[in-house]
Amino acid sequence: MRIIGIVGTKNTGKTVLVTNIVKKLVERGFDVGTVKHTTEGFDIEDRDTWKHKEAGAQVVVGSGDETFLNIGETMELDLIFNLMKYVKELDFVVVEGFKHSRYAKISTSDYKDDLTIKNVDVRDLKPADIESLVDMIENRSFGIYQSLNCKKCGFESCDAFQKAKISGDASKDVKCETEDDNVVLKVDGFAIPMNPFVKSLVKNVVRGMVDSLRKDEYGAHETKRIELLINDEDN
Repeated sequence: MRIIGIVGTKNTGKTVLVTNIVKKLVERGFDVGTVKHTTEGFDIEDRDTWKHKEAGAQVVVGSGDETFLNIGETMELDLIFNLMKYVKELDFVVVEGFKHSRYAKISTSDYKDDLTIKNVDVRDLKPADIESLVDMIENRSFGIYQSLNCKKCGFESCDAFQKAKISGDASKDVKCETEDDNVVLKVDGFAIPMNPFVKSLVKNVVRGMVDSLRKDEYGAHETKRIELLINDEDN
C-alpha cells in the first residue's frame, strides 16, 4: 500500500485533484482508498446514528448497503492506515489534508516541505498533466513509515529511503521490505512495527498452533486469516 497526500490552503482544488488522481489510478487497475482531514463531523444531525452518538456511544457503526465507523475522537494517521489495511487490501491511499504527515505530498498552493514532490495549480491542469502526476505518484510514493532502520531496502535508514523516493533517486520498484501486510501487531491500539525475522516467527508460531486445533469442527476449513486478541487489563 502506497500513500500520497494532497495538501494546500483552502479553496485551492484539493478535492478536485484527489478525485482526478483516484479516477486515474483506478483506470490503471489499482485498488484505491482515501482519507480526508476535516474539522467538522461526518454524521448528519438528527439521523439515527447521530442520535446514537449524542446519547453517549463512543463508537457508532452503520451497516447496510454501506458500512461506516464513527469514532468520537481523533486518530493518528498511521493507525487509520493500519485499520484500512485490516479491512481491505489497497494499492494506494490518497490523503486530503494532513500537511504535516511523513508521506509524499502534492501541494495545490505555495505550501512545500521536504516531502513535497510537486506544487500544482489545479485550475491549469490538463488531462496529460494528471497522467504525469499519477506517473510521479507511482514512482515516488511509499507505504507506512516503519522507523526501523533495518537497511533491507538498501538504504542506511528509513529517512534516507524516504528522501530517495521523494527525489526520484530510488526506482519505482524499491520499497520498504519490512512493510508486510500479512502480519500486523497492535498493542493498546497502536501499530507496532516488527522486523522480518520477528514477523516470520510470529506468523509461523501462531499458524502452527492454529493448525493443531480442531478448527474444521467449527467451520474454519481454511486458514486464510487468523485474528488473535489478548486482553491484559489487570496489568
